[in-house]
Amino acid sequence: MFLKPPSSVIGDGEPIHRPAGYERVDFEGELGVVIKQRVRSVPRERALDVIEGFVCVNDVTVRDLQKKDVQFTRAKGFDTFCPVGPRVVAGLDPSNLRIVTRVNGKVRQDSTTADLIFDVPTLIAFCSRHMTLEPGDLISTGTPAGVGNLAPGDVVEIEIEGIGVLRNPVIARPE
Repeated sequence: MFLKPPSSVIGDGEPIHRPAGYERVDFEGELGVVIKQRVRSVPRERALDVIEGFVCVNDVTVRDLQKKDVQFTRAKGFDTFCPVGPRVVAGLDPSNLRIVTRVNGKVRQDSTTADLIFDVPTLIAFCSRHMTLEPGDLISTGTPAGVGNLAPGDVVEIEIEGIGVLRNPVIARPE
């Protein structure tokens, strides 16, 4: 489990700022779960009741730093490293949604949430056991195989069945 700062969050169409000097800055297409109410210690059986909706997430990560640091905050916490969108959709069944990630139109990830190591109710129950979840909190579910490096000029798209396409260009990080 890790946290991303609010400054990492950007919307659909906004650019991801790739910092220079790192070998790998990876995309990670993921399903995002938006919490609708303040909750703590939610049992797995009631976890779906606390969901406002679902959204596409790109958990951008500097792989060099993730391998070097003991924890993931620095590797995942850069400004613009949490693109979210294009909309929050309520009423979906998160147990088997198709996730496709494309870079410059080429499919790089293609899987479903049925392949998650931990399903959505388990993630909510686990997180809420350790911290109070607030309205608007976002839990990202993890990524399928196929993550890869991004470069300035790339366009990354995360498409999730029933939600739509989150599309973000990649630019060099302004210094």
